[in-house]
Amino acid sequence: MFDECTGLYTIGTVARLIGEHPETLRVWERNGLIQPDRQGYQRKYSNNDLKRLKFIKYLMDEKGLNIAGVKHIISMYPCWFKKDCRGGARKNSPVPVNEAKPCWKIEDTYCMIASDKAEMCNTCEVYKNCTNCNGCRGR
Repeated sequence: MFDECTGLYTIGTVARLIGEHPETLRVWERNGLIQPDRQGYQRKYSNNDLKRLKFIKYLMDEKGLNIAGVKHIISMYPCWFKKDCRGGARKNSPVPVNEAKPCWKIEDTYCMIASDKAEMCNTCEVYKNCTNCNGCRGR
């Protein structure tokens, strides 16, 4: 049975796949951005780890963030290290999404989980339609 969380790839393989040096991946791990499985002293990266690494690379290369910035962003993803994350949804799906929060797991989708009050306010119909209220906008 295929499991996206099982460590399959060595650090050298993953580094080649994402176009980074293996030492860069070690730095990211030391900074808590990624937690690959270990078999003895050897790191084994899963398919989900590969997706996380691609998202980290996107945040650094495309958005210009440093390690501290990436740590801050991924701290807002309650599913970052969860094994049961289902992934996101597209903008036009029937499931409400947070368009300000791209999903790390599935490209071109957005997070479906409102994990803090600010996110809930941004997706709330009352917030979107309110022109003169003391709700979330006033804070």
